[in-house]
Amino acid sequence: MSKSNFKELKVWQEAKQLAVEIYKLTNNEELNKDYGLKDQIQRSAVSIASNVAEGCERDSDKEFIRFLNISKGSLAELITQLEIAYEVGYITKAELLNCEDKCSNIGRMLGAFIRTISKTK
Repeated sequence: MSKSNFKELKVWQEAKQLAVEIYKLTNNEELNKDYGLKDQIQRSAVSIASNVAEGCERDSDKEFIRFLNISKGSLAELITQLEIAYEVGYITKAELLNCEDKCSNIGRMLGAFIRTISKTK
């Protein structure tokens, strides 16, 4: 596979934008009181785009796929943490659904990217 600059990857762009939105979402009075959950949510969100970038810079498709799978794991963590934040009243149902929709889209993109890279081997 011919590697491009990770910033050109649509999945990286979407994941980075999600992380920015998560930072804005978690900058609220309720979550500021629960630093542990806020920190975990932010770390998971940042990890998605970061692992796409790191994997893209690796020297092999196998390594790239490994990091894309790590991104998928971070995505699952983020969804779980957002569900918890909703259930304890830190975010609204609308905020949760908006984030879950974006997470689902990124998850589909990651899965398709992994399949595409796997086929080129």
